[in-house]
Amino acid sequence: MSAEAVGMHMPAVVTLDDVAAMNAADPNGHRYETSPEGVLSVMPPPDSEHAMIASRLFAWLIMAGWPADHVLQAAGVRIPGPDGDGGRIPDLTVWRKPPTRSVWATVADVVLVVEIVSPGSEAMDSVSKVREYASAGIPQYWVADRDGAQTVTLHRLGGNGSYEERARMPLAWLLQTAPADHLDQA
Repeated sequence: MSAEAVGMHMPAVVTLDDVAAMNAADPNGHRYETSPEGVLSVMPPPDSEHAMIASRLFAWLIMAGWPADHVLQAAGVRIPGPDGDGGRIPDLTVWRKPPTRSVWATVADVVLVVEIVSPGSEAMDSVSKVREYASAGIPQYWVADRDGAQTVTLHRLGGNGSYEERARMPLAWLLQTAPADHLDQA
């Protein structure tokens, strides 16, 4: 279907319910998200390297004692904005307590959001989502790059309301540390 044909069938304003419906209806596993400003993003399905990085981080957190219902892959979070809410689907989220069952959970109990950079998502993961997650008050944001070392950059929310880079290391190094070295479990 052409972009023109899609545009003719898109509503003037895309709601979080619309985005949830697009995610549910896509037969190919694309992820649909929207910024708080209403910008729709479409990401391709994750590939095997992406899934491996997410699985390794998930297992690392679980093996260190985080309850399985506090560590979620591809769970939607509601990102508040001045003119409305956006919806993002981080690759991995860590919660103080399990979120209530919903398509777009509130970020109040999110401890950490992890995004794994995919081809084409570099700018979104390193600019747009950094701003949105910081504005939402999420204490930590990690970005896993797909370079040779699978470098993970750990950001912590600073007193000025923006993220400060705390560390940058290969995924293999990170997995040799304890999550408690980087995260507050309370």
